[in-house]
Amino acid sequence: MKNIRNFCIIAHIDHGKSTLADRLLETTKTLSERELQAQVLDNMDLEREKGITIKSHAIQMEYIRGGEKYVLNLIDTPGHVDFSYEVSRAIASCEGALLVVDATQGIQAQTISNLYLALGHDLEIIPVLNKIDMEAAMVEEVKDQVVELLGCGREEILAASGKTGEGVDAILEAIVDRIPAPKGDENAPLQALIFDSVFNSFRGIIAYFRVFNGVIRKGDRVKFFNTGNEYDADEIGVLKLKMSPRNEIRAGDVGYIISGIKTSAGVKVGDTITHVDKPARAAIAGFEDVKPMVFAGLYPVDSDQYEDLRASLEKLQLNDASLTFDPESSLALGFGFRCGFLGLLHMEIIQERLYREFNMDVITTVPNVSYKVHTTKGEVFDVHNPSGLPEPTLIDCIEEPYILAQIITKTEYLGAVMKLCIDKRGTLKNQVFISSDRVEVNFEMPLAEIVFDFYDKLKSISRGYASFDYHQIGYRPSKLAKLDILLNGEPVDALSSLIYVAHAYDFGRKMCEKLKELIPRQQFDIAIQAAIGAKIIARETVKAVRKDVTAKCYGGDISRKRKLLEKQKKGKKRMRQVGNVEVPQEAFLAVLKMD
Repeated sequence: MKNIRNFCIIAHIDHGKSTLADRLLETTKTLSERELQAQVLDNMDLEREKGITIKSHAIQMEYIRGGEKYVLNLIDTPGHVDFSYEVSRAIASCEGALLVVDATQGIQAQTISNLYLALGHDLEIIPVLNKIDMEAAMVEEVKDQVVELLGCGREEILAASGKTGEGVDAILEAIVDRIPAPKGDENAPLQALIFDSVFNSFRGIIAYFRVFNGVIRKGDRVKFFNTGNEYDADEIGVLKLKMSPRNEIRAGDVGYIISGIKTSAGVKVGDTITHVDKPARAAIAGFEDVKPMVFAGLYPVDSDQYEDLRASLEKLQLNDASLTFDPESSLALGFGFRCGFLGLLHMEIIQERLYREFNMDVITTVPNVSYKVHTTKGEVFDVHNPSGLPEPTLIDCIEEPYILAQIITKTEYLGAVMKLCIDKRGTLKNQVFISSDRVEVNFEMPLAEIVFDFYDKLKSISRGYASFDYHQIGYRPSKLAKLDILLNGEPVDALSSLIYVAHAYDFGRKMCEKLKELIPRQQFDIAIQAAIGAKIIARETVKAVRKDVTAKCYGGDISRKRKLLEKQKKGKKRMRQVGNVEVPQEAFLAVLKMD
């Protein structure tokens, strides 16, 4: 066990984690020349297209130093905040972390928040300056930033380049020297933490785990602590680029288990594996439950595919534990699911993965939060969907969820951050200067205001330096109105939203203008209206596609032209009564990106 090292790579988005991982794999000769490609661990098409890591990837390397063989278990993690749950799970199964900082950009928000995650688990941090080969690299300035952040000595910071491979040997040396070997007792009862799982259509569910105590052998009868289910370990092994079977995996090591589990309910990320005959007394403290930020409805385009969508979401949930979903129904769209996401990028990725991996075409509704409605009869109930609201005359008051937001930013952006929070109906609670140039502000604000684009705006006004965290503090009464969108007088319930009264007029007008651009022209005029109750507050018209019926009249009396135009007008009127308007999927999505 003294020759095992478990570590992960953490950094802000685009600081070169996956490229550095490639160089580590190449230097330790884990991959053959033929298997090498750029960002080899990003094996999903989406990851390669967008150039971002979405899933954490585990891989085992062997490193020989001074005639001694070391086993290095590496987990490459995502950098984007929408996938921070992946990072927290990787950190829970390691003893050390490479903190990668881009020498051209310096320390950024995600660097700091991922660092705090790692320090919270007492990980040994090895700071690495990446991209030192670039002309724009500011090596000395960024070293100063790292020293100030970590309080380490300048000589502890390693300089490297993921592109050229410079400094990679020094990183491997540091991993062996500085990261502690895993602690654990091989003779104690088995305790293994599941940190990830994937679905394989031939083998069932494959769970990835890290053994903290004990030994797991092939053919053992094991049970999962939280679910209580028992299974046989049909195959266990370690994760190279492909799975590589072994007969036993000892304390401190990372591996996978295949036990023919068919249903997704059988495996929970964060659960503990132990033996049936000699069980451990307690489960390992896993990671905290995920907090969804954004809720939206996902509906199958064809209502017959409801069960297929459920199965697809369950399989996807195995692969992405931060997705949550519950069944719901809508008048316009039929049966579907109310899903919880960590952010709008996460939502986009899930939608794209459903389409690519399971061939499921889905319609997404406007993201929102859940409200408490008090009726005049004294009843109280939760409403997740604006279409579930009772008549306005029956509503006494509506309460919306409030959060306490904690924002850490540089002092130069403090004014802009304050203005953003106050515009979003926030009230300042306190502000504390952490250091001469960093400040923490706490705001109480409605959850509904941070769902849409709060995070993106916060990032852009603070140039990526502000980090943001929140927790819910209960419900408070609020002046809200239900905004309906009518197409030719018919309400489209998937586009309706609950909105703060003072913002309703602006939002309604923008929505009508946006829909006018997106709804294709039909053979008849389409009236797009925004209404609160019976009051129309905005209107746009999509003009009809018309044939030039007067083209054949050249010269002659005007009444000949008028007769043809009247005839056309009657036809358009009749068509409008029978015609219905198809709302394209882009229209539902455009509402999210409105500003």
